[in-house]
Amino acid sequence: MKIVTSIKELQDEIKKQKKEGRVIGFVPTMGALHEGHLSLVQEARKQSDYIVVSIFVNPTQFNNPDDLKTYPRDLDRDVKMLKDLSVELIFTPTVKEMYPEEDKRQFDFGMLDKVMEGKFRPGHFNGVAQVVSKLFDQVKPDKAFFGEKDFQQLAIIRKLVKDLKMPVEVVGCSIVREPDGLAMSSRNQLLTPEMRKNAPLIAKTLFESLNFASGKTVKETVDQVVNTINGSGMLEVEYFEIVDGNTLQPVDKWDDSDYIVGCIAVFAGKVRLIDNVTYKYH
Repeated sequence: MKIVTSIKELQDEIKKQKKEGRVIGFVPTMGALHEGHLSLVQEARKQSDYIVVSIFVNPTQFNNPDDLKTYPRDLDRDVKMLKDLSVELIFTPTVKEMYPEEDKRQFDFGMLDKVMEGKFRPGHFNGVAQVVSKLFDQVKPDKAFFGEKDFQQLAIIRKLVKDLKMPVEVVGCSIVREPDGLAMSSRNQLLTPEMRKNAPLIAKTLFESLNFASGKTVKETVDQVVNTINGSGMLEVEYFEIVDGNTLQPVDKWDDSDYIVGCIAVFAGKVRLIDNVTYKYH
């Protein structure tokens, strides 16, 4: 396994592998790895010959400086986990390497980034697009693997690739959950023991809403989810929206779309957790 910090070293290695006809699979991460990330690596192993994992906490996607400061980092642990999975190359650039000068690019995602995360974290997806477009350009992967937990991010990256005509296949991978249902996230390790005990209510409520929705309106379903989670006294819903899975625009009725997803963001103390569930998929 190689660990490189410079774009030049990375590109030299990739060129060599491409010359030998290998399919490059790429998993971009911000470190603090967990089983969810490892499942992306395992999927990449099935679909590619040579795996690159990047570990880079990207400052341009944090609209809250405290969030950037407290974001968990443990490179030694991450490297060990990736070594156990026989990852071929880890790319760990510095901020200076990735942004030798300020990236002033502004991306237009239409309405995709105006809702949900985009509404509550202004500038977040522009920062995601800046770093992902740079990484795709540097790694030149054949396939890139992202978790469906970040549902809106996945839709935006697909649009980015289409708009920039990048020759990479974006592969969405299922949410990986803890045994008690909580969606795996690097932020879970920031939860206090009491918050950790309460956090599984998010997934539990979402799954129960799949049954509740039958015979109920979209609005009744939204209210039920929000009231149940807020009713715990420990968790606070920032948003819960039931949307068209392609456009991410809210739906009013269940027959408004063939693909309907419920996306949620919840504060457990100061830790912000996201999750989603699919109501309808044809």
